[in-house]
Amino acid sequence: MPQGHPDETVVEELLVRSAHGDHEAFTGVYDALAGAVMGLTFRILRNIAQAEEVTQDVMIEIWRTADRFQPERGTARAWVLTVAHRRAVDRVRSAQSSAERERRAAMLSAQRPFDEVVEAVESRDERTRVHRCLAQLAPAHRVPLVLAYYEGLTYLEVAESLSTAPGTVKSRMRTALRKLRACLEGGS
Repeated sequence: MPQGHPDETVVEELLVRSAHGDHEAFTGVYDALAGAVMGLTFRILRNIAQAEEVTQDVMIEIWRTADRFQPERGTARAWVLTVAHRRAVDRVRSAQSSAERERRAAMLSAQRPFDEVVEAVESRDERTRVHRCLAQLAPAHRVPLVLAYYEGLTYLEVAESLSTAPGTVKSRMRTALRKLRACLEGGS
């Protein structure tokens, strides 16, 4: 079993004990699975604050519904991550619906019509500037940013995929973000 991942049977036993109201057992479930839930929700939501909120909601739901876990249907980890995935997708759909309602309302109340051509040109220009600035970065700085922001990997996943220490990845990403910001603000 990989380091950092407790034995599945232990987590399952803790979850079953949690279903009977064992607070200490739930602490073990939380410690074992909250990080995985956070990673999954962040990859879906791409917003740390929302991912943290959904993670807390999921873990509360797991505490309240632990009696619904059926070991014969799959592992505790799979069950918890399924709940987390559903919750995160619901959040995305809710945000999209809300944004669409707001957009429609704004369009109805706008005194001047929305110019889609100008918006498309500005959006394309901004993407072009970001790509140009990214291309100016050294590969050691550009690659971790691309993996994190375009592929949705966490610091640890980026570090693992590059076979680089997490601290080094964080440092390179901070440096890259500073350089990227300077490039974008400089208009180059």
